[in-house]
Amino acid sequence: MPLQIRDPHGASRAVAYLMLAAGVYNFVTGVLMKLGAPIFELIALGVASAAFSLTGVACLRRPGKLPRAFWLSVPFLSSGVVTGLNLATQDTSTGAQLFYLWPLLYAASYLSRVMIGATVATISAGHALVAFTFMDVGAALNDWIAITVAMAMTALVVAGLVERNDRLRDVLEVQAGSDSLTGLANRRTFDEWLGTTATAAAHGGAPLALVMIDVDHFKNINDTWGHATGDRALRTVADALRAAAPGEDHLVARLGGDEFAVLLRAGPQEAIGYAEQARAVVMATDGLPGGPPQLSIGVAVLPGHATTGEELQRVADAALYQAKAGGRGRSVLAGATPAGTASYP
Repeated sequence: MPLQIRDPHGASRAVAYLMLAAGVYNFVTGVLMKLGAPIFELIALGVASAAFSLTGVACLRRPGKLPRAFWLSVPFLSSGVVTGLNLATQDTSTGAQLFYLWPLLYAASYLSRVMIGATVATISAGHALVAFTFMDVGAALNDWIAITVAMAMTALVVAGLVERNDRLRDVLEVQAGSDSLTGLANRRTFDEWLGTTATAAAHGGAPLALVMIDVDHFKNINDTWGHATGDRALRTVADALRAAAPGEDHLVARLGGDEFAVLLRAGPQEAIGYAEQARAVVMATDGLPGGPPQLSIGVAVLPGHATTGEELQRVADAALYQAKAGGRGRSVLAGATPAGTASYP
């Protein structure tokens, strides 16, 4: 998106520290070290120093009070300030031009490619104004082309590095929230979802069903056929839980070992229907030496069986233990008597 701001917190800190440093630097080098300069120049630099410092304090202490447009305009405002100071001091030196690096790096680090291109164009135009004002045409042209190319190349390199870093971070976030064997969400992600969705359901949102699943006699599968077959059985169950889940507003997770959990936006009967559909998908698979694994399933719904996420998990666990106690290989809805896989109140 052209107007996207990447990492607003980092952007606000970057602007704050720069403005505070610029305020001090400008006051020392532009005022204290040039006390014999024309009074108008000293006043202008003093006012600029104060403005930098106040802006830095605002960005550091109250970044949320500043409008979104401010953060988008920062590279253009700062490029304009650098150009204005270079014009006021008639400074065409390399040191003066290096100050353009800050708005460039800010845009490349926190803004979109469109805004980065616009920043490079602004810097190029600002430097052209200074160079062609105080240098002869030939030297100004060479200097302007060199600065424009250097800024454009720097922007490309930095933006590429930032985008690569973003992609790597996204991959790490996915890996941190996923189970490596099955590709399902892990317990960390499940806990986050349960907290968020349970709160929404408790405050009048769509009902939330929690389906807890255990693979029956999973230790026997490992002991009889080996861990590789046990892993295949777990992946079979994971694939079935994914395939049976309706729509996209759900979470399928492996909590650890042979324990799975599914969060659904569904009422009691729909959740039980999902549990039986998942069991049917598992039973229809072949290729495992001991045949498809059986599942014990407990189902609870908020509101109805619980009022909080913690309570929902506790009630669903109780229903799961009820299914195991009733002979395994069946689904039990919280509060119901286990009666096989197809009979529910």
